[in-house]
This record gives sequence, C-alpha cells and structure tokens, in this order.
Amino acid sequence: MLSTQYRLRLESICRCIANKEQVPLEDMIWAEKLAKAHTLARDWLNKARRQAAQDIEEGTIDDFMNRMGLGDPDPSNYKTGFDGADDITDWFKQDKPEDWRQRD
Repeated sequence: MLSTQYRLRLESICRCIANKEQVPLEDMIWAEKLAKAHTLARDWLNKARRQAAQDIEEGTIDDFMNRMGLGDPDPSNYKTGFDGADDITDWFKQDKPEDWRQRD
C-alpha cells in the first residue's frame, strides 16, 4: 500500500504524463523505481502513458480499456494481423513482470 505522500506525488507525475507536460528526470526515476515495487504504481503509469500516446476521449472504448488497464501503452507494440495459428498463440501469451507474484 502506498503512503499518502507517495500516492499524491505519483498522481501528480501521472497527471503530467497524461497531459503531455514535462516531468523532471528525478521524478520519472522515482516513479519507475516505485512502479517496480508496487503493481498499483505500475498500472497508474501505464494508464497515464496510454492516455498521452492515444489522446483518449472520455466515454470511448479506448477510455474503457485504459481504465481497465488493458492493452500496451506503447503503440509500436500493437498487433494488426496474424500470419497463422502459432502467431495467434504467441499473442495470447502474457509476458509477466518479474514481480508478478507480489501483492500490494
């Protein structure tokens, strides 16, 4: 669980990322370290990055997926088609972070 001070600082950083504002390097390093230790922080950063990358409008399917934490925040990783059954199987395999067993 995040302390109130950490939560407020992370919310501020995520708000800046989502609004495409500059974030100091020191704050980004802090947020990345926090995201490695807390899955909630990682989810918030991914949502903010998705919001910034896709200009998501409220009420759309993209907004729904972002709020649910679905999808990759990096558009260069998007899949647009499949070449065969093996390709589909690989797509459904989820890459788990190293701390996937951790609970917040």
